[in-house]
Amino acid sequence: MRRLAFTVLPLAILSIAVTGCGSQEISVSKDSPYYKGAQLFAENCAGCHSLDVAGAQGSADNVRNKENTDGPNFNVRAETIPNVLYAIENGGFSGKIMPQNIVTGEDAKAVAAFLAHYAGQDVEDVPSLQAPANSSGGESGQ
Repeated sequence: MRRLAFTVLPLAILSIAVTGCGSQEISVSKDSPYYKGAQLFAENCAGCHSLDVAGAQGSADNVRNKENTDGPNFNVRAETIPNVLYAIENGGFSGKIMPQNIVTGEDAKAVAAFLAHYAGQDVEDVPSLQAPANSSGGESGQ
């Protein structure tokens, strides 16, 4: 009985601690091609980054509460596969906090594809860097 208590009790405490910390679950379907990337993101990146579909709430929600380890909130920041792979390989863009190669190989590609697909979905209007097309008809090839 004593051995059983020493085995079960720590597992029960661990499960309460893991589920009781305000964590969310991954909302990407298990049959999605992005599920593996979502899992890897939740396991490796959620401590410093936020992205609702991965159940990740690691970014600061207020600039005044920001800590040195708070990474970008990917709910409001869109990403591309090349940018994500660069950040993974180089420890982010500033090289200060994020560990280099936190995931590698196919795992890094899975995280990059997942982020490129889901990041920035809470942004209503992403500004463009391109100048608007000239609608005055000034140059029409005459």
